[in-house]
Amino acid sequence: MKNLRPDSWIVAAGRPDRTADASLNAPISFTSTYVAPNVIGYGRSGNETWSALESAISGLEGGQTLLFSSGLASIAAVFALLPDHSIIVAPRNCYTGTMYWLKRLESERQCTVRYVDVADTADILEALRGANFLWMESPTNPALEVADLPVIIAAAKKLGVGVGVDNTFATGLLQQPLAMGADISMNSVTKFLSGHSDLIMGSLSINDEALFNRLATERKQGGAIPGAMEVWLALRGLRTLDVRLERAQKNALELARRLQEHPSVESVRYPGLPSDPFHKVAASFMKGFGAIVSFEVKGGSQAADKACNSSELIAHATSLGGVETLWERRHRWEGESVHIPENLIRLAVGIENVEDLWADIDQALRA
Repeated sequence: MKNLRPDSWIVAAGRPDRTADASLNAPISFTSTYVAPNVIGYGRSGNETWSALESAISGLEGGQTLLFSSGLASIAAVFALLPDHSIIVAPRNCYTGTMYWLKRLESERQCTVRYVDVADTADILEALRGANFLWMESPTNPALEVADLPVIIAAAKKLGVGVGVDNTFATGLLQQPLAMGADISMNSVTKFLSGHSDLIMGSLSINDEALFNRLATERKQGGAIPGAMEVWLALRGLRTLDVRLERAQKNALELARRLQEHPSVESVRYPGLPSDPFHKVAASFMKGFGAIVSFEVKGGSQAADKACNSSELIAHATSLGGVETLWERRHRWEGESVHIPENLIRLAVGIENVEDLWADIDQALRA
């Protein structure tokens, strides 16, 4: 299967060989033990079902892939490789789990973290001087800031700085950090890749063999491995990523447009809007704008909480990337960035009928 585009690859990859009476789908391999002599050795090192999903994500991201028990476990594996006293450049607004690890690195391993505004490319380039590692998240969670990844990654590599990118919001369908020169592209497989809110998993995609082997050892010795059933479910979910994301993005853009005009809304963040401050940079290299919309509600945090608790179709829950639409006030969670407004709601848009979604949003905001 040479020269397949990513949307075809994720449908076709990781399937058994087409021999007579062969199964079309990869089997679920429920085993911890393999008979010697062998290649896998033991269940912490590999699994046939893992290989099928890793192959599919590898084609999507453009590099060899390792699965982990969660997105946070994959992030922790990356940070575990950094030496003590490292200088790390990272977004000031990003996933709360990432922020936890950055603070832990600062306190326990005497690392220095230079927090940057991903919108300020000049500031990032200055922060890269003398740094060991750059961790980027773009679009950021939940601020939806878009970093100029091609410029930033190229500058980091020129300075010899390692680069990892959290690609969860975009996925490999909308941008490929490895093709831009990044060393690692991370996905929370829990979200868009699996797409059905029924499992926890993470992945790292890498295009350097030595780095891949180091991370594979970290996974094996750290024990942060996924279960075979979860991997099989994720592979099944990945098959429909393209059509799910296409519908969700279409819904997100329409809802963002309408939210801009709603009397209960102060401001809307969505890079797909021409008025958004990140629209131009996102359009310059991304193939789409994603399915997350953030907006600020008039009346402060209490009004935001009341809206989220008043929805009927939309679930008040924390996650994103599933077929169903979810929303929440992000500051209900301890550890959220101080730069995120207290009244900001993150709307993770699903594939429902957009008119039904809008009717629910409108009545909840008017509550």
